[in-house]
Amino acid sequence: MTKTQTIIEQTERYSAHNYKPLPVVITAAEGVWMTDIEGRRYLDCLSAYSAVSHGHGHPRLLRVMHEQIDRLVVTSRAFHNDQLGPWAQELCELCEMEMALPMNTGAEAVETAIKIARKWGYLVKGVPKYDAKIIACRENFHGRTTTIITISTDELYREDFGPFTPGFEVIEYGDADALEAAIDENTVAFLVEPIQGEAGVRLPPEGYLRQVRELCDKHNVLLIFDEIQVGLGRTGKMFCWQHEDAKPDLITLGKALGGGCVPISACVGRRDILGLFRPGEHGSTFGGMPLSCAVSREALRVLIEEDLTEKARLQGEKLRRGLESIRCPQIKEVRGKGLLLALELEPGKWTARQVCEALQEEGILCKETHETTIRFAPPLIIEDAEIDMIIKATKKVLET
Repeated sequence: MTKTQTIIEQTERYSAHNYKPLPVVITAAEGVWMTDIEGRRYLDCLSAYSAVSHGHGHPRLLRVMHEQIDRLVVTSRAFHNDQLGPWAQELCELCEMEMALPMNTGAEAVETAIKIARKWGYLVKGVPKYDAKIIACRENFHGRTTTIITISTDELYREDFGPFTPGFEVIEYGDADALEAAIDENTVAFLVEPIQGEAGVRLPPEGYLRQVRELCDKHNVLLIFDEIQVGLGRTGKMFCWQHEDAKPDLITLGKALGGGCVPISACVGRRDILGLFRPGEHGSTFGGMPLSCAVSREALRVLIEEDLTEKARLQGEKLRRGLESIRCPQIKEVRGKGLLLALELEPGKWTARQVCEALQEEGILCKETHETTIRFAPPLIIEDAEIDMIIKATKKVLET
């Protein structure tokens, strides 16, 4: 039995089966490259669902991480620490917002947004107590907590996990008319991804983000953009909402916020909204821990100083052109923005999983989304030669 088989068998026996990973065991990584336990190298085309936008083990992030570990790792929020305040200011300035609340995971950031939107609805908008409604979109992915799966339309996330949380309505994605029809006097927020990542990199119609911004203003409804996967340079803009200048009232961030080194997330927004929280109403033992904040501060500096947003735009254009040049009748379309791209297949010879497994044999690691979508989202530091490798390998697989 190989080392890979041994580890996979051990994992399958002792770890709950809540994921279905590709049959590869990673033991080391650097930059855009990962190495498995047998010593084989692979080009990372998933970036841990955008968490590793900076590349694996970015030297600047590791340096800060090591320095902070030697000084102070966690305090809880029972005390102040010397990293949270500067982190919050720097993140707010980058987001053009006024206040940030740190958490650990993307789902926690979304839960934060849901809670404060309801509180704002009762205290500011005047919605009757506990009648607040939040609107979301079909095929969304905002997390898997028992509250958030209420708005999921994927039965895999919901089956056997009810009863579900009241106070939500789900509409079609990309349909501004559906949003306006769903808004009533008790609506406090519209929660939406500017690009739906887990649904298969689904883009809304041009102008949709501006339309929903205008509708939320018209009806005094908070606009919450979930940019956990698409924010921080991934789509060729620092934030995806900037493609249409549709600034939200609240934004949720995560994944790349920790530079691929530490878990950290945030709900960032206006002071008159997030300022409604009172001490003790919401929090997290590890949220805002000095280690995470220190690494996140450096991750934001790296994003700006190394111009990773522009790299995502340029390399994304090159990768898209390459994928569009593949001659395979099963390819339906290539879509996305920046370095968040999807290759959509018609039913036929290949499933998306089979393509990902074939690409693994070619030294390319990406991941299927549903049955027909292959997502390409390499680290934003990727260079031309590595883009060429992705295109060449994908052509080899799909043109046979």
